Amino acid sequence: MDILTQLNRAMAYIEAHIEDDITLADVSSITAYSPYHFGRLFYYIANMPLSEYIRKRKLSLAAMKLQNGNDKVIDLAVLYGYDSADSFTRAFVKQHRITPTNARQPGINFTIFPPITFQIKIKGVQAMNWRIEEREAFEVFGIERYFKNDESGDIPAFWDETRNDGSRIKLVEQAKGNGPMAICGHINDNAIEFPYMICCEAKADCDTTGFKVVKIPKATWAVFRASGMKNHDNCQIPDLFHRAYSEWLPSSGYDKVTGPDMEIYGNFETKEIYEEVWIPVKKV
Repeated sequence: MDILTQLNRAMAYIEAHIEDDITLADVSSITAYSPYHFGRLFYYIANMPLSEYIRKRKLSLAAMKLQNGNDKVIDLAVLYGYDSADSFTRAFVKQHRITPTNARQPGINFTIFPPITFQIKIKGVQAMNWRIEEREAFEVFGIERYFKNDESGDIPAFWDETRNDGSRIKLVEQAKGNGPMAICGHINDNAIEFPYMICCEAKADCDTTGFKVVKIPKATWAVFRASGMKNHDNCQIPDLFHRAYSEWLPSSGYDKVTGPDMEIYGNFETKEIYEEVWIPVKKV
């Protein structure tokens, strides 16, 4: 089953169970992907976490029920998974900028999110610099933190923290000048959170003392590069992931497989500064 079919089946599942307490594990279970991989796939294609999409769909349906029916606010709160009318009202106001009570008035504008449908989008405006690369198993060492599946947007703050506390500088020093990279999801059997590690490759002369060591298995990788950069201040990694997942993967003849995504940052000491995204894949 191709990636677009799986994504659209997942969206149909959400619509059929929109009044239930839907989890990422529930949705991913009808696809070939683990909760982590499906959540990441959805995040970069839809530009939002799955939990946010489900919340927006529920609040959209609630607004239509208030406008067209006689449902009580507390009944809708319970129906769409809120603990109280107050918590439902706060979420409703955040999305629609009006209270549920005022939503009954005629002529009110709502912020409605319709169901997502995935399809191949042919753009062709900007060429993608990509390659397929086979790589033997290797080790990395670095600083690891776990994030909930809807917290991918918090990762830049983790980079800032490791810069400010000096741990990233120490890491690069012990890597003997080997430039920084990051791995995401090297363990993906947990449906609630995923590991993200700022790391360097553990070569023979590296001192890994004080850092976590992780082995990256042998894999086939789809590699996407942004080059010609002056520095890493304007990070291209999120855009590379978005284009890889939304433009390349659905029409490439490859599928994502279990394994970590990698971010590679070109050596700061060379004239060539670049950023790369590595995604483990297999030929369909």
